[in-house]
Amino acid sequence: MELTLNSSSSLIKRKDAKSSRTQENSSNMSFAKTKPPTYQFQAKSSVKEMKFTHEKTYKPESETTERWEKLHVLSYPHPKNDSSVPVFVMLPLDTVTMSGHLNKPRAMNASLMALKGAGVEGVMVDAWWGLVEKDGPMKYNWEGYAELIQMVQKHGLKLQVVMSFHQCGGNVGDSCSIPLPPWVLEEISKNPDLVYTDKSGRRNPEYISLGCDSVPVLRGRTPIQVYSDFMRSFRERFDNYIGGVIAEIQVGMGPCGELRYPSYPESNGTWRFPGIGEFQCYDKYMKSSLQAYAELIGKTNWGTSGPHDAGEYKNLPEDTEFFRRDGTWNSEYGKFFMEWYSGKLLEHGDKLLSSAKAIFQGSGAKLSGKVAGIHWHYNTRSHAAELTAGYYNTRNHDGYLPIAKMFNKHGVVLNFTCMEMKDGEQPEHANCSPEGLVKQVQSATKQAGTELAGENALERYDSSAFGQVVATNRSDSGNGLTAFTYLRMNKRLFEGQNWQQLVEFVKNMKEGGHGRRLSEEDTTGSDLYVGFVGSKISETVEEAALV
Repeated sequence: MELTLNSSSSLIKRKDAKSSRTQENSSNMSFAKTKPPTYQFQAKSSVKEMKFTHEKTYKPESETTERWEKLHVLSYPHPKNDSSVPVFVMLPLDTVTMSGHLNKPRAMNASLMALKGAGVEGVMVDAWWGLVEKDGPMKYNWEGYAELIQMVQKHGLKLQVVMSFHQCGGNVGDSCSIPLPPWVLEEISKNPDLVYTDKSGRRNPEYISLGCDSVPVLRGRTPIQVYSDFMRSFRERFDNYIGGVIAEIQVGMGPCGELRYPSYPESNGTWRFPGIGEFQCYDKYMKSSLQAYAELIGKTNWGTSGPHDAGEYKNLPEDTEFFRRDGTWNSEYGKFFMEWYSGKLLEHGDKLLSSAKAIFQGSGAKLSGKVAGIHWHYNTRSHAAELTAGYYNTRNHDGYLPIAKMFNKHGVVLNFTCMEMKDGEQPEHANCSPEGLVKQVQSATKQAGTELAGENALERYDSSAFGQVVATNRSDSGNGLTAFTYLRMNKRLFEGQNWQQLVEFVKNMKEGGHGRRLSEEDTTGSDLYVGFVGSKISETVEEAALV
């Protein structure tokens, strides 16, 4: 069985094929094909002998500007290989509980120990707006995150922290529910136009509409001010760790933390892969902006509403007048609308990243932002699913170069998903091309001078997926990766063969994609022994699997 994989918010489908095994050879990567499930990792030295790094390097103020300008590479010690890529692992969504405490600290401690032994650079965690500021405006509770940061530091790992201003729940992989702060939901109940709205009037509570970014709708503060105050509180609380154990701050800019509109919501069956999605421009703030834009160019009648012929969430492009091969998307009106719709998204990202840059400048930490890998209908002329999400990317218009340039303006790393996917794994009727999309983004970031990092869109543990990431990094079609974050740490990751695949992947990425399969006893200095586990380490891995 071959997994047919769709984007970060798509479904997993299966089809009978054996191409995944043949495709993995094309990357010239050697990964283990099969290993008995009893295989795990064991550190050569005992747990008590393992050494952890506690130090943080501090720089004088005179050096901070240069560090910001150059966007220093995350500090993995690979002096002999400039193409080396550090690997991070995403922590569970509920790493911090609703009560503000670290979830399952014993299992987390064991997991971090295991990841350190595997050569992983660090981990990523969501700092949820709905958890930290839930008790009221500007009442922040960072205690659960403080406990995690200290634990990560103890194990000599690095931490990527996501400023998550979106709701958790309702999308692929969401294993828990963390709504926006209660006081924000109260404001939304009074004024439903604060959230994104489709043409049918359906409201989406995942994220505050960018239409009201500069309107003081949240108890006297604008959404941008609220996000900025949140980030400033984080900087003040953890200033001694930022630039040390906290190596990167990722700025959430939309649903799932991605710079996009919530055009394909899966909750309640609203959308289904490979549907085109719907435009999200019908709250009063977005409608007012559209009207003003239309009047500015002397086309007042174009500003009364979004496209009337763009279909519904589950439609295919050819089902609609707007997205079909020679549809309205390519007309003067279509270009007008997409310039406004995508422009508003760019403006939103620009405001948030400008604020984040001012807050974290001089801290020594990287800044990053995430862009969604919407690969379905990529092989059509209109790229319908990308358009509804706010990416003005068609056969005739590059939608990713303006985004890459905006990121570069603020010295921000562009983090892109679907790095693990192959075209041949996708269903024909969806006209997917994740490989083509990734190549386009690699080219755009190279042209813009923007650093590129990557993630896998869906949970994968197979050598084909890992090999595709390595091959993408080695590709000469554009930027290689400055870092890769693996989705996600859970008990399956620590199972024998899955764990072995991860260890080999980390090793290959360290070596710039030129590594070989780990042997039963690795003598290359990784301090790993891959074989039957001893009782002490076995207990550690079993504890880790409880995450």
